[in-house]
Amino acid sequence: MKKNHKILVTGATGYVGGRLVPRLLEKGYSLRVTSRSLEKLKSRTWANHHAVELVEVNLLKLKELQAACEGCDAAYFLVHSMESGQKDFSKTEAKIASNMQEAASITQLKQIIYLGGLGKKNNGLSKHLQSRLQVGEILKSGKVPTTFLRAGIIIGSGSASFEMLRYLVERLPVMITPKWVSTLNQPIAIRNVIKYLIGCLLNPKTFGKEFDIGGPEILSYRQLMKTYAEEAQLRRRWIIPVPVLTPRLSSYWIHFVTPVPSYIAKPLAEGLINPVVCENDDIKKIVTQKLLSPREAIRRAIDLLGTEKMTSHWSDAGEIPKMEWSQEGDPQWAGGTLLVDERHRLIAATHKEVWDCVQKIGGQQGWYHGNFLWKLRGWMDRLIGGVGLQRGRRHPSHLQVGDALDFWRVIHVVDKKRLLLFAEMKLPGKAWLEFTLSPHKNGSCDLTQTARFRPYGLWGLLYWYLVFPFHGIVFNGMLKKIAQFAETHSIKKED
Repeated sequence: MKKNHKILVTGATGYVGGRLVPRLLEKGYSLRVTSRSLEKLKSRTWANHHAVELVEVNLLKLKELQAACEGCDAAYFLVHSMESGQKDFSKTEAKIASNMQEAASITQLKQIIYLGGLGKKNNGLSKHLQSRLQVGEILKSGKVPTTFLRAGIIIGSGSASFEMLRYLVERLPVMITPKWVSTLNQPIAIRNVIKYLIGCLLNPKTFGKEFDIGGPEILSYRQLMKTYAEEAQLRRRWIIPVPVLTPRLSSYWIHFVTPVPSYIAKPLAEGLINPVVCENDDIKKIVTQKLLSPREAIRRAIDLLGTEKMTSHWSDAGEIPKMEWSQEGDPQWAGGTLLVDERHRLIAATHKEVWDCVQKIGGQQGWYHGNFLWKLRGWMDRLIGGVGLQRGRRHPSHLQVGDALDFWRVIHVVDKKRLLLFAEMKLPGKAWLEFTLSPHKNGSCDLTQTARFRPYGLWGLLYWYLVFPFHGIVFNGMLKKIAQFAETHSIKKED
């Protein structure tokens, strides 16, 4: 029966969507998955599955969304606009939701399933939570029945809520915290969220209804911190609540201590001011499952950190920037000033061995050379509101399009040939870092590392020429160390 149903999944490369898609495939559904970037979709492990159709869609364009809905039975709406630079995200989210309900009506979908946030509508909710509720109301106003699931804190390896909790507890033995650490909440494990999402699919008992979803325990954020410390086998954490820390100040503190940037930390912190406890838990009678306790969910999340089983991460979400330098044949001035620093290294190792080293760059591995300088640049970026180096990487030895890599974003990968990164740090311009591999007949490999920078006016030019002397130290050293790592591995193989 399931094989006859085609399901649309919007936001398939986000944290929840990235976990939902493989589970739906296991259940035997045919899927049409969407993202703003087709290349990002193609990089996913399930991209070549026979039951998956990949579609690049701009959800702000009704016709594109309507075409994506055509021929589908139901749709998951798993998108949001909580990104850097989105000043008026509520209007954007309202427009996208309006397009979704209109496209669903035109194409006569049977159901829309939407995952939003918990919180009482008249209880002074944050702007972000208000927007999430508004999206739900817009979707419900259409002809197609909407199932609206409302969740509080989601605990899972790689979720923004979990990362914020993890880094605060691990890095601060003594915490001066806002009074919201005593607010009650009802966290839920990501695996339970996924089971609810699947259990509601084409289930008439859930059509047109709103459900609160949460785990089996109600506790404060302070208790959640204590539980994490115990599961991570850390010494006792001292938590001292004070009344003077506002959500804005809290978000800046979270920004410096954790990898979660302030534009995400602020709505998360604001969401903790209000009690987020399930009131309508009728879903438990319709979709039965074992609900993990917060302790069990934290334990599972810790076990999955840095492993291949961590299939999605909060930093996966976001648009992939386009390459903006001149194409072959364009005049040098086309598109404005483009500054280029290109360096080569012939390495006595196979291109596969070199590629293995390139793919491990950043994160815990570091940048092979001048790690202090990289960390210093990351802290400077963090101080002015940038992402810094703290995001690390999703996987220790494998990169895919859309991955965050310290303060870079992976925007193009060709296996054993090319890796292209885009800088997401605060800069007076746009920057790219590219690694290309060219195998030689004698078994060696030529590694080319190219830094490109498109400056914004005079300040951008000054910035480039100020940092250029450091390129010789950092980039030459990095190529040399990559060569040593790859050649050492090659010698060990021969031995």
